[in-house]
Amino acid sequence: MVRSLCQLLGIEVPIVQAPIGHASGPELVATVCETGALGMLAMTWRKRAQIPRVIGEVRERTARPFGVNLVIERDQDARLGACLQEGVRVVSFFWGNPARYIERVHRAGGVVLHTVGSAAEARQRVDDGVDVIVAQGVEAGGHVWGQVSTMALVPAVVDAVGPVPVIAAGGITDARGIAAALALGASGVWMGTRFVATQESAAHPAYKQAVINAAETGTVYTRMFDQGWPDAPHRVLRNSTIARGESAASGDAAPGRPGEGETIGRLADGTAIVRYAAEEPLAGMEGDVEAMAQYAGQSAALVHDLPSASDLVPSLMSGTGEALTNALSYLQGFR
Repeated sequence: MVRSLCQLLGIEVPIVQAPIGHASGPELVATVCETGALGMLAMTWRKRAQIPRVIGEVRERTARPFGVNLVIERDQDARLGACLQEGVRVVSFFWGNPARYIERVHRAGGVVLHTVGSAAEARQRVDDGVDVIVAQGVEAGGHVWGQVSTMALVPAVVDAVGPVPVIAAGGITDARGIAAALALGASGVWMGTRFVATQESAAHPAYKQAVINAAETGTVYTRMFDQGWPDAPHRVLRNSTIARGESAASGDAAPGRPGEGETIGRLADGTAIVRYAAEEPLAGMEGDVEAMAQYAGQSAALVHDLPSASDLVPSLMSGTGEALTNALSYLQGFR
């Protein structure tokens, strides 16, 4: 199944770099692809006119396949059309029903991935024509679709939709996590938090350091950062904005929270970022970066360094082989 996933996606390594917002810029995506893994561009909030340029920047750096991700909580006809027109053939969808888009991707010769939170949803999406299922556990960083842990969800989804390939997502940042996902029947893994803390990531340096410093108890599942994407649960590092919001009688949803509408930073082009905004801290941003939405999964505690993605992926695969070999050696003692 691992081999079939790699063949389907045109990759050599069963690791997918999750679309970590605009932190997954062309440099990170291309570097990941050059290792034989799959890099993913987040396209949901990019303007239609920007798409050819961003895709072109990836193509300048690599000739290998890469993918795009679209959140279908909003209409994505124009963005999907632009991506397909630019020759992208791996498209992942999130946050809704992708049925209206699937045949369009297939007609272009593409492969459709879709993120689910339950086995029942996975069966429905496969019936709709999805080629690869991404099973996202609630441990995941960023926006979270379901409520089931990765350990329970992945084998349930594998059993429900096999032989369709399943990619495990949520709480996977090291080789042991990859080995565990493969043991659960997954054909590959989807990693976001680990790739935030890489040299090529476009995340703000303070955000990268916050991931490295995080404990396993340092994230919170919330709806706090809802400006720009309302009523969408997500997992972030606990910070001063979380503390202020939790202290308010109104809870984690607008309006009425402390500092509502307050400007806490600015994008590189001067655009204001308000408290409780969904934007993640990116390089070039100014202001109170600590107070912004620092998306991370519970396994951030396993991130201890800031490698190049070109070194990270081979290290992960080497470690996965070692972890699986050690497990097999241990089990042989019971024969």
